[in-house]
Amino acid sequence: MSIETIISICLGIGLAASAGFRVFVPLFILSLASYLNWIPVNESWSWLGETPALIALGIAMIFEVLAYYIPFVDNILDTIAVPLAAIAGTAVMASSLVDFSPLFTWGLAIIAGGGTAAAINSATAATRLTSTAATGGIGNPFVSTVETGTATVMSFTSIFIPILAFILVLFIFFVGMKLFKKIMK
Repeated sequence: MSIETIISICLGIGLAASAGFRVFVPLFILSLASYLNWIPVNESWSWLGETPALIALGIAMIFEVLAYYIPFVDNILDTIAVPLAAIAGTAVMASSLVDFSPLFTWGLAIIAGGGTAAAINSATAATRLTSTAATGGIGNPFVSTVETGTATVMSFTSIFIPILAFILVLFIFFVGMKLFKKIMK
């Protein structure tokens, strides 16, 4: 396995993890990175680097981020975000895998990309639900800010330092598992 292959996979997993925090943030940042020729995308995903995609994803990102600051709308968004995050995670993973066979690309995109995004999004939805129950929703803007910040940092880290992004994903899963075990006691 070449270093380019490893970097491509790390990039995809990092962006997929970001999609678990916010669906449109990594899609917009990937579109921006493709538009500015910072990274190559899979040939069938070249439309991501075009101006209409950049604008549409930017608008969707702004609406998504702002909607998470509206009480109770944030909880409703969480119910539809799990499948959307899985789709976005699959998409960003597939788009980042350049020069792979379709079988490898889509198999890895669905399992690693979609699975990572869905797992993280499920955890963030549980966190918001806990925040809503514990604070009556007053703590939810803090949770939203942390999620958006994490999605943004993870997305840019994935673009510029993909191996570090992969390590951060492993760290997030490790911390999440520790918290889950602590809560379940």
